[in-house]
Amino acid sequence: MKLVTFENPDGQARAGWMTADLNGIVDMNLVSNGQLPVDMLSFIDNHEAYFSLIRENGWADAEATHPLDSVKLLAPLPNPRSFRDYIGFEMHMLNASRSFGHSIAQAWYEMPIFYFTNHQAIVGPDADIKRPANETRLDIELELACIIGKRGSDIAVKDAKPYIFGYTIFNDWTARAIQKREMEAPLGPCKGKDFANAIGPWIVTADEFEQYRCTITEADFAEPLRFPPGPKDRFDLKMQSRINGTTVCEGNYKTVFYNFNQQIERASENGVTLMPGDILGSGTVGWGSLVENAFTVHRPLEPGDAVELEIEGIGVLRNRVV
Repeated sequence: MKLVTFENPDGQARAGWMTADLNGIVDMNLVSNGQLPVDMLSFIDNHEAYFSLIRENGWADAEATHPLDSVKLLAPLPNPRSFRDYIGFEMHMLNASRSFGHSIAQAWYEMPIFYFTNHQAIVGPDADIKRPANETRLDIELELACIIGKRGSDIAVKDAKPYIFGYTIFNDWTARAIQKREMEAPLGPCKGKDFANAIGPWIVTADEFEQYRCTITEADFAEPLRFPPGPKDRFDLKMQSRINGTTVCEGNYKTVFYNFNQQIERASENGVTLMPGDILGSGTVGWGSLVENAFTVHRPLEPGDAVELEIEGIGVLRNRVV
C-alpha cells in the first residue's frame, strides 16, 4: 500500500492511500466513515488495528474519493517525532572525504553513525526549496528512509525488522558552503542541514518491499569498497537522481554498508526509545550528492533547477529550487 498525506479541494490536510493505478487517492477517514484517522501519525500509532479494519472491510480496493489531479500531495508524514540521518554508504564516505580533504575515521567502520536532523523542516513532493541566503554550493543527497512503526528500545539487529512501518524517498538537502565552515568545529552538521528535508511522494508499506530483498555478495562491493561484516540482507533497489532532466547519479541501495536493522539497533541502544513516526535516513548512496564529484557533474544548484530522485519500488520525488 502506498500511503499519502494530501490537501483536499477544501484545503484540509488528510491521510489516505493511492489507488492501484496511481491516478486517484482514497481518503481513509472518509471511506471508513470515521473509523480511520485523518492524519498519518495517528494511523502509524495504531496501524496494526487499522490495517485489520482495512482488510476486514475491503477498503484497500475502494474507488478513489479524489482524482489525483484534484488534490495536492504533501509530505506523507508531515510531523515525524524525530529524524535521524545515517551515513550508511562507504562510497559516499570515500567520495565526500576526498572532497573535504580528510579520511574516513576508523569509528565509521565500527558502528553506524547518525545525526539528528530538523524534523520540523519537512517538505513534500513538488514543494519549492528555498536556497539559504548567501549559500553558494547547494547540494542534494539521494537516500532511502524508513519509518518506525513500533515503540521499542535496545532492539537487536535480529529483532528489528517488525519495527519498520514503511519506506519513502529522502532528499537530504545540504548547504555545502555553510556545512564546510561549521564542521571545522567537530560537532557535526548544523545549519548546513537545517533548512529542508524532503520526503515522498508516499510511504510504501514494508510488506511491499519484501520482493526486493536480496543477499549481497562480494561482487556487489568491488574495490575500493569493503565487504560489510554483519547481516548480508539488503534491498536490490535502483536509485537515480536527475537535475533538469539530466541523470547525475545511478546507484543501488544494496551497496549500503549498514542496513536499517543495524541502524535501528544503534539508535535504540542504551535504553533509548524509538517511537512510531520516527524516521531513519539510510545515508547517501554513492555518487548521490554533487559534492562527491566536486560539482563537476553539475554546478551547485540555483533557483529554477528541478530535482528528481527516483527509487525503485517507490517512485519519484520532485522539488524545485527557488
